[in-house]
Amino acid sequence: MAHLLSTSFSVKISSSYKSFGQPLNQVPTALPTSFNIQTSKSPFKRLVSQGDRAGRSCVVRATAAPVSQEVSAQPSSGSNQSSNEPSKPQRVMVIGGDGYCGWATALHLSNKGYEVAIVDSLVRRLFDHQLGLDSLTPIASIHNRLRCWKSITGKTIELYIGDICDFEFLSETFNSFEPDAVVHFGEQRSAPYSMIDRSRAVFTQKNNVIGTLNVLFAIKEFREQCHLVKLGTMGEYGTPNIDIEEGYITITHNGRTDTLPYPKQASSFYHLSKVHDSNNIAFTCKAWGIRATDLNQGVVYGVRTDETSMHEELCNRFDYDGVFGTALNRFCVQAAVGHPLTVYGKGGQTRGYLDIRDTVQCVELAIANPAQPGEFRVFNQFTEQFSVNELAALVTKAGEKLGLDVQTITVANPRVEAEEHYYNAKHTKLIELGLKPHLLSDSLLDSLLNFAIKFKDRVDRKQIMPSVSWRKIGVKPQTVPAN
Repeated sequence: MAHLLSTSFSVKISSSYKSFGQPLNQVPTALPTSFNIQTSKSPFKRLVSQGDRAGRSCVVRATAAPVSQEVSAQPSSGSNQSSNEPSKPQRVMVIGGDGYCGWATALHLSNKGYEVAIVDSLVRRLFDHQLGLDSLTPIASIHNRLRCWKSITGKTIELYIGDICDFEFLSETFNSFEPDAVVHFGEQRSAPYSMIDRSRAVFTQKNNVIGTLNVLFAIKEFREQCHLVKLGTMGEYGTPNIDIEEGYITITHNGRTDTLPYPKQASSFYHLSKVHDSNNIAFTCKAWGIRATDLNQGVVYGVRTDETSMHEELCNRFDYDGVFGTALNRFCVQAAVGHPLTVYGKGGQTRGYLDIRDTVQCVELAIANPAQPGEFRVFNQFTEQFSVNELAALVTKAGEKLGLDVQTITVANPRVEAEEHYYNAKHTKLIELGLKPHLLSDSLLDSLLNFAIKFKDRVDRKQIMPSVSWRKIGVKPQTVPAN
């Protein structure tokens, strides 16, 4: 424990936007006493503190200082191998590395021998405070998470706290870390959040689209050979009445044939932001020669990976509420606390799903097998397809084995979507690269349910039912009253 607490950080202060991270008086005492102050504009100002324009706040950008400069002589999957040179680990920047997918990915890549830096504004934690939400699992601060990882593994993950919509911050981060690959999770990732009100719809599109544009410009200006691995979503495709291909479709029209980007039918302002991202990335690959892989991910479930299971302070977040929670995770929590499973509408909505252990595996495969310069690859990242009704039946069966009385109710669908439809999406490219899927099994469901039962005292039952309506979204900002 003493070693864990002795970990030091090199810290820079930048007033790049309103502070929503750790207050300066709460930064661990191991911090040095000298700081560099810089100023720039605040893209988060209106979102974070409406009406407070008087003072200028600061944001900590902390980099975990390595204890040793020695480089391991053992080759790893994160190494650039050369017959004439010693092994040099690839440097991977994980944007959004404090989030659900990003945290698990950062630890996984670090454990595999990559040199990893997390870039995050910590705004996801702010969303919980704004909406009165909380993770089912207790989440340590990002600083304590990284200290714990260093203490257990001896591996350092660098940390840059700031907003990628601030290009000055992003430029400094690129020049400081010099990434070989960028894994971009750093977006507002909830469809319901983007449909709460006008201000959150606008925030979602500005944050996601401008942030990604900044990343593209940073690669062009500072790291031309850097490989962008971008997290997309299967939701870009919608639910067409034909098979969903992986990014592109070959069509014949009036006697002529061409291969074109697959048509997009986004179903929320969040999904639309992802479509805009895909178009911008495809254009810059063509115009600037950027190399990029778009991982159109399905719905993720689970919480444990090999790395997050090493210590309680490494535990990942587990969202179960109606804004950020995903279907299977929500159903497991509902079953654990005796709340009926909430099936929206007819329950025939079918999507691709994957275990979070496969998320980290897919990202590693994309990094290890990079796109060529000028290539925009699209991989559909999921392992199985389920309807909402099928998931509810699986959870009901697994719950009964544990002695739970699991009921199901039909809830008026708050979304605008087809509730019964054809759905057949291709997903072969990652399998061809070597993905070994963790399929949804009875044992995994049992594990998820037991995990939910373990933390059921932390469940706020008021957050279970959906509260965001696609049709009722309006201009008036929606707030959460104090309880």
